[in-house]
Amino acid sequence: MREKVTRLFVVAAIAEAISWAALLAGMAVKYGPPANELGVQIFGPIHGGLFVAYGVLVLAVARLHRWSLLTTGVALACAVPPFATLIFERWARRRGLLGPARESIREATPVG
Repeated sequence: MREKVTRLFVVAAIAEAISWAALLAGMAVKYGPPANELGVQIFGPIHGGLFVAYGVLVLAVARLHRWSLLTTGVALACAVPPFATLIFERWARRRGLLGPARESIREATPVG
């Protein structure tokens, strides 16, 4: 279950960043020369849902991996600026906050 929730967190971080890009594009079209609100009407709710899903998954992963309160707060705050969820996810992976990498797990050697 731990790996599944962590994988969902990674997917949510990436999807939230993509939805940010789509929403920003929709806003550019809305306030730009075409003045069409369709992009915001479509991508606004999608981004909102992914924003909430990312927040819930941050709390779940923080509990499973025993993140500090500061790390959890930073992860939650990264949902606000565009694309910061990607930066946090990569930082957390490099720091080992998302669990050990498969390459770094060593098989137990017999003793004696």
